[in-house]
Amino acid sequence: MAGGLVEPVTLRRVGAAAVLTINRQERRNAVDGPTADALEAAFGEFEADDDARVLIITGAGGVAFCAGADLKAIESFGPRLMSESGPFGFTRLTASKPTIAAISGWCLAGGFELALWCDLRIATAGSQLGFPERRWGVPLIDGGTQRLPRIVGLGRALDLILSGRIIDAREAHDWGILTEVVEEGRHLERALEIAEGLASFPQDTMLADRRAAIEGFGLPLDEALALEAGAGPAVFATAIAGASRFAGGEGRGGAGAGV
Repeated sequence: MAGGLVEPVTLRRVGAAAVLTINRQERRNAVDGPTADALEAAFGEFEADDDARVLIITGAGGVAFCAGADLKAIESFGPRLMSESGPFGFTRLTASKPTIAAISGWCLAGGFELALWCDLRIATAGSQLGFPERRWGVPLIDGGTQRLPRIVGLGRALDLILSGRIIDAREAHDWGILTEVVEEGRHLERALEIAEGLASFPQDTMLADRRAAIEGFGLPLDEALALEAGAGPAVFATAIAGASRFAGGEGRGGAGAGV
C-alpha cells in the first residue's frame, strides 16, 4: 500500500513459494491494462528470484480468483494486444519453474485463461469456471483456445469455448481441469503445501522433466523422445546420487512422494 492506495497486484514470499495476488476486489479481481503491467512486472520478479521455486497465483477476498478483463476499462488493453508477454501480463510466456493457481469463487474469461496457464489448479468446491465473454464478442487471446484443448481434449474444450457456459468445480475436476478440489478457504493453504513438496525435490531433474513435457507436447513422438533424452546427461549425476540414497533405504514405501 502506498499513499493510502491498495496495490492491484502483490508478490510475497511464503517459504519456497512466491504468492502473486490480484487485489481488485471491487471489480471481482478483474484486470485492466495497468494491472496487467503489474502482473508482468511481478512475473519478472519471480523468474529472477532463484530461491522462489514455485509461483502461486490467487485472488484476494475469496469471492473471485479473477473475473477476467475489466470490460469497463477494455480500452486500457490497447497497447498490450500484440505484446509478446500477453494482454493479461505474461500469458504468452512460459515460466521456467512450476506454477499453481489457487482458485476460490469466480474464475472466468481471462481469469480462466490465467488459471489454464498454470501447471496445477487447486480450487474450492464453490468455484465457477468458464468463458462467459462469448456472449459479448470478446475473444480469447490469452491462451485459452490453445491450453484448454491440451488439458481436456478438443471436444470438451470446444464445448466451453463455443457455448460460454460456466461449470462448477466438480465438473471441472471430473474433466481434469482442476488438480484438486478443497473445502472453502483452504485453496491457498493447499497450494502452499504442494509448493513446499515440489520445492523439496531435486530441482534440476524435476525442471528438466517439466520442460520436456511442455515443449514435447504436440511434437511427433520421435522428436519428443529426442527432446526428453537430451536432458539426460545434464542430470545424470543427480540421478546417481538419488539412486544411491534409495539403495540406502531413503523413500521406501513411497515416503516423500506425496505433495
